[in-house]
Amino acid sequence: MNSYRMPRVGVLVAVAALLSLALCSPARADTVTDWNAHAFSALTAAPPAGAGQTPPVSTLHLAMVHGAVYDAVNAIDRRYQPYLGAPKAKRWYSKDAAAATAAYRVLASVLPAQQETLGLLYSTSLAGIPTGRPKDGGIAVGEAAAAAMIAARTGDGRFGPFRFPVGSLPGQWRPTPPMFVNDPNAWLAEVKPFLIENQAQFRSDGPNALPSRRYAREFAEVKELGSATSSTRTADQTNAARFWSEGPVHWTRVARQLSVRHTLDIADNARLFAMLYLTAADAGIAAWNDKARWLFWRPITAIHEADSDGNPATESDSTWVPLITTPPYTDHPSGLSAIGSAMARSLRDFFGTDRVEFSSTNPSLNLTRSYTSFSQAVDEIVDARVWSGIHFRIADVQGAKIGRQIARYRKQHYFHRAKSRTCEEDHAGAFEHDDEED
Repeated sequence: MNSYRMPRVGVLVAVAALLSLALCSPARADTVTDWNAHAFSALTAAPPAGAGQTPPVSTLHLAMVHGAVYDAVNAIDRRYQPYLGAPKAKRWYSKDAAAATAAYRVLASVLPAQQETLGLLYSTSLAGIPTGRPKDGGIAVGEAAAAAMIAARTGDGRFGPFRFPVGSLPGQWRPTPPMFVNDPNAWLAEVKPFLIENQAQFRSDGPNALPSRRYAREFAEVKELGSATSSTRTADQTNAARFWSEGPVHWTRVARQLSVRHTLDIADNARLFAMLYLTAADAGIAAWNDKARWLFWRPITAIHEADSDGNPATESDSTWVPLITTPPYTDHPSGLSAIGSAMARSLRDFFGTDRVEFSSTNPSLNLTRSYTSFSQAVDEIVDARVWSGIHFRIADVQGAKIGRQIARYRKQHYFHRAKSRTCEEDHAGAFEHDDEED
């Protein structure tokens, strides 16, 4: 048990901070989206309000939260196949109690230092549900789903010792300025996946060979368009690069926005967010595993040390700086392209079409981008990482392919419709009495 107890005033301040940092949506939806906001803020907000986790790490934990929420709500709703399993449940159990309990229990296990703060949010959720057997049953289902998720993810490789090996030869990755840090979350490469069979199931073809013409073309592209002082990058390209520097958080905003727009019920929201994060988490794991395979240098290193790459068509520039500071991990493949593509495909699969109009805002820049389809946004991510100066184009293209492949695997193996019940069974479930034995 965690012995640390935050002062009561501190807990209340932390709760207020988490609520204020929650992702904005046009209107309140339901318990699933409420706890998506609580979880997102608790995981990603800067300490002390949150854990300050990076997008790939927070996505893993959002997958745990929403995978458990899905199993809890779906055990009551029964329309789809479970993810880990279906706890015993009656149709008249409270889905709200099940969702809140599953989310709280998993999140508290991930963030034990925030347990008291999260407990107040949980109490608020339960206070809005009438006392009685439906509430008690929902809580029990949520507890069971959370316990199954926590057990499934125990010893899964999170927070392991792995770090990216540092090279010195042409093409080999090494830490980059200004911080020269080796990714403290490189252990993502060795985490057990949620959906796919293993971390290396979907591999990229790898970066272009240093002596090749393709490498020289991509070198020239990122050197010109990705420079902090580029004179050829347009204002819109600069805006796109800065917009996507916030990472995959935009897809969470979009999912919440579309949930409200389509007035999804709690069971549909449970499935939507489980699909979104379980697929994205595996895309991040696969991308980091592939990064560890290729260990390819970043554009800033390549441009500074071009005299050593053996390609006569590249020219070094020791003063070159990218528009966006280079992240502390290897170039190939792009993590954002993989995760973003996986999330975009999940939204497409859920809504049954790619042609969905949406917008998202980067609040720190007060910058809004609008799209007419999910794929259009993924295409922009591929371009934006080049315009940012932090990726060769092939790293983005192949990262997006990994995300698509994992989404396709998820579509083939998970979240299928459950076998149909008879009309008599459905009606019987709807009118079960409180005094029925469980």
